[in-house]
Amino acid sequence: MVVGQGPQGTTAAASTTEAEPGSRLTAVSGAAEPTALQALRALGSGPRGLSEQEAERRLTRYGENVPPSLRPLSWPRRLVRGLQDPFTAVLLVLGLVSAAVASWGTAVVITVLVAVSCLLRAGGEMRADRAMAGLRDLVATTATVLRRPEDESGVGGAAPVARELPVDQLVPGDVVHLGAGDLVPADVRVMRGSGLRVREAAFTGESVAVKKYPVDAPHSPSQPEGAGAFDRPYLCFQGSSVVAGGGTAVVVATGSDTRLAAAHTGISARAAGSFDRLVHGVSWILVRFMLLTPPLVLMANAALRGQGLETLPFAVAVAVALTPEMLPVVVTTCLARGASLLARDHRAIVRRLPALHDLGAMDVLCLDKTGTLTQDRPLVDGSVDGMGREDPEVLQWAAVNAWWTLQLADLPVPDPLDEAILAAADEGELVTCEPVAALPFDPVRRLATAVVRTPGRLGTNTLIVKGSIEAVLERCVLPDAERQRLNARAASHAADGLRLLAVATVERPTGQRGYTPADERGLTFRGFVLLRDAVTDSAAAALCDLAERGVSVKVLTGDHPGTAARACRDLGFEPGEVLTAERLDALSEADLAAAVSRASVIARCTPEHKARVVTALRRAGHTTGFLGDGVNDLPALRAADVGIGPRDAVPVAREGADVVLAGREKDLTAIGHAITTGRYASGNIAAYLRVTLSSNLGNVIAMLTAGVLLPFLPMLPTQVLVQNLCFDAAQLAFAYDRPRPTVLRRPTTLNARDLLTFITRFGVLNALADLATFGLLTLAVYGPGGDDEAVFHTGWFTENMLTQALVMVLLHTGRRAAEHRGRNRALGPVGWAAALLAVIGVLLPLSPFGPPLGMTSLPQAYYAQLTAVLALYAVALTALVRREAEHV
Repeated sequence: MVVGQGPQGTTAAASTTEAEPGSRLTAVSGAAEPTALQALRALGSGPRGLSEQEAERRLTRYGENVPPSLRPLSWPRRLVRGLQDPFTAVLLVLGLVSAAVASWGTAVVITVLVAVSCLLRAGGEMRADRAMAGLRDLVATTATVLRRPEDESGVGGAAPVARELPVDQLVPGDVVHLGAGDLVPADVRVMRGSGLRVREAAFTGESVAVKKYPVDAPHSPSQPEGAGAFDRPYLCFQGSSVVAGGGTAVVVATGSDTRLAAAHTGISARAAGSFDRLVHGVSWILVRFMLLTPPLVLMANAALRGQGLETLPFAVAVAVALTPEMLPVVVTTCLARGASLLARDHRAIVRRLPALHDLGAMDVLCLDKTGTLTQDRPLVDGSVDGMGREDPEVLQWAAVNAWWTLQLADLPVPDPLDEAILAAADEGELVTCEPVAALPFDPVRRLATAVVRTPGRLGTNTLIVKGSIEAVLERCVLPDAERQRLNARAASHAADGLRLLAVATVERPTGQRGYTPADERGLTFRGFVLLRDAVTDSAAAALCDLAERGVSVKVLTGDHPGTAARACRDLGFEPGEVLTAERLDALSEADLAAAVSRASVIARCTPEHKARVVTALRRAGHTTGFLGDGVNDLPALRAADVGIGPRDAVPVAREGADVVLAGREKDLTAIGHAITTGRYASGNIAAYLRVTLSSNLGNVIAMLTAGVLLPFLPMLPTQVLVQNLCFDAAQLAFAYDRPRPTVLRRPTTLNARDLLTFITRFGVLNALADLATFGLLTLAVYGPGGDDEAVFHTGWFTENMLTQALVMVLLHTGRRAAEHRGRNRALGPVGWAAALLAVIGVLLPLSPFGPPLGMTSLPQAYYAQLTAVLALYAVALTALVRREAEHV
């Protein structure tokens, strides 16, 4: 039971039922629609608004007027979400196994690394959320609300007071004022309005503002039975904006009950992106190897030496040696650092860190035309007569119509089409006509008429009629054949991407007292005004830049195919084959993927079509981004690998995006900067994976072979752990390195199959170097004596550290140097880290830490022999690196 004040200040009660989101709106706009007065009573409100006490009760009951998606996640939930990463789960299992075999050092290190990774990821996302909160504060608005203070008896009988309140304090039943420039603060029903026009592009994709006015009689002629919510002129929805006029409305739904929130909650969960697929692929490769390695070690030692579970710590150490423990930390550091630089330098906020990798891998960007390629502002392209000849007089007639309709009808702002006509016309001739009357544009008539008295024509007034082609031609005195010819000419102009307005005139005697739509008949056709979309200044250069980076652009628009193709050609972007939504509906999923991969423009798209196109592109193997700013873009934002939204997007779309551009417009230049940053991060991640996995695989192969052939363990478990820690710590340098230039010229993709081929090829080469060292130690160093095992362990430890340093330099820095032969390149963070790793490998056995780790000093001859082995390894590795670089 909702208790409130009735129209006369008396207490009224209305029964309401808690139901699904949007139920109160449905109750007001359903099939059995109430009148405006009945709607107020059903909400327990009245024209004077709610009392303060009643508003507080309703705020407690219904909650703040905030969409569910805006409520932040807590720290614990963020940490748990980080643990759901598949590779983090693999590391946790290894840590548990290490603890089970009393390998406490390994278990502690793995646990610390997992914790650091989760904290870094959660911290990065928290910083993004704080930045998003700052953006919300920049666009947050207040609403003018009528509230009645309580009198001494506790009844809100005092006169209502208009107050400015934050929109999150609104409740159902509040009476709010709407004015030009306001955002509609909740789902409302218009009670009074004057020239009220609302832009609902966030929901419908249509940029033209819609006229809103109160309707007291259900199913009036302007409100057909069965019309959708957006066809009802008395309903305005949260997320739309007032562009002209003003009015008073009652709030019918807030928070999670609004249509904005319902559209968000109806969207399915995001599919796995490019980064998620990479992580899953790498994780399963490692899982297969790690499940296979310990049983092989145990079986080999049991068969050859009769040893069983006592070799389990070494088997676990081998599995750990294969695992890049620093992977979560390095990946998160790369992404977090890139996100921080992007926010600082280019004002783009990465809300989901893996999305930065997906930006780097993106090879297709889908976007709408309006607001991105065009300015949502038409320009006059010319005016022609009925024969298609240029006729400036047609434009002048249209300008007189626009000017005097605007003045006499007292419209607050001109229509965008009228504004374009007035900007192109000669202003001096507009005032030569004397105004008489005006019939403003009506969406039912689709016409606007101005009645003027022209100089030198005594006794007659001229009716200038301007509007849609069909509406004007059917009122003109024309033979059927001529009418068909003009329609065909108009269709030809439309196919060329132009918008058309028809212009006609008729003379009426001056004695007529009033003018009505019935006078818009017997017209003489004058011609067409041709308009085109004004393109965005920076779009042409941005499209060229994206093409050079290997990113193809797909324009998904609800406009006419010709209009979309014309905008592309004006920007120097050849549209090629243009698909329409009707053709998409007739295609199977397999044919759809091929069709959308070829096409650059897809017209007449609904939100469902956009999502279907994005999904088809992903199924075809593309990493896809989508740029959108409205509720109708939510399905496609969710379907894409990376969703991108501008700062002025509706809140639900902004919250649903992975990357938010802090600029006020959908600027493709900002996306170019984001792609560059993403490729830096993803390039470093790919380089790290190649280096660490190929090196680890080579070490594991060598240790397994040596473990079978030697009568003792080739390396102690503690030595394996120290080696891994040193190598893994050096890998952090990848987060701060500058990738090679080719990384920025094309999408950075790394699938599991290609990665497996790469690490197998280089891992086998690394294993051969290790086995050569094994032979060297066996022949030249190993002999009778108590320290022989320690010498072997030390020699192999030093060799492993040096070969891993070579792998870092030649697989990463060396690949980059291969592209810049003859140029001097700085060593870079990875090079310095590799040098430090080599120094540790040589000096650690000689330091005081060597003996506790089971190491000893090596014979001088060994260093000379090891140098020869490493030189041969470096030559072979360099040759393989250059061959691999030539095939990329």
